[in-house]
Amino acid sequence: MDALNSTLSGFAAMSGWEYAAVALSVAYLLLAMRESLWCWPAAFFSTLIYTLMYWQGALLMESLLHFYYMGMAIYGWWAWRYGKERSQSQGIVSYRLRTHAWLIAATALIAVCIGYVMDNYTRADYAYLDSLTTCFAVLTTYFVAKKVLENWLYWVVIDAASIYLYLAKGYYPTVVLFVFYTFMAITGYLRWRQQYQQKEQGVPAYA
Repeated sequence: MDALNSTLSGFAAMSGWEYAAVALSVAYLLLAMRESLWCWPAAFFSTLIYTLMYWQGALLMESLLHFYYMGMAIYGWWAWRYGKERSQSQGIVSYRLRTHAWLIAATALIAVCIGYVMDNYTRADYAYLDSLTTCFAVLTTYFVAKKVLENWLYWVVIDAASIYLYLAKGYYPTVVLFVFYTFMAITGYLRWRQQYQQKEQGVPAYA
């Protein structure tokens, strides 16, 4: 009962800005699943709010990550809008397992190094977990912009780890968002895989 009361109090204490960021993030995900160009403006404004919120909450790497997301939202808009013809001709792509293996190893190494610095020389909380989720999210956001099929599988793992991090910090609406993200990432992967297989088989894909 105490845990429930604490959770409900946490929801009540959250600002309207966090709820706005959650709503925009949900819009981004749903639009990205449909490969809609309008996912990127939703991403930009949600990440602007989170950049400020996480900086105030001493999740420094998460704050920097969302600042990066803002830049990627601009790039994603440009890539999907002005690279439309190239995007349509190439569509969704898939990377080899070997490529993913070395990318994962390199990203993990970078994350551990950054985590060490953040843990010893800054006020960051949960420095290593914060760094891991941040570094892999940087990589995975690039995958989204390039329409790499496996980006959704990366998000499943990142979102699950982020749930623990945000629970620990008391960001309860964002916890709910990331639970939703985890399930929707699975749905996104299945949707994109179907479209990828249709492209490989030469079958027209329909929305």
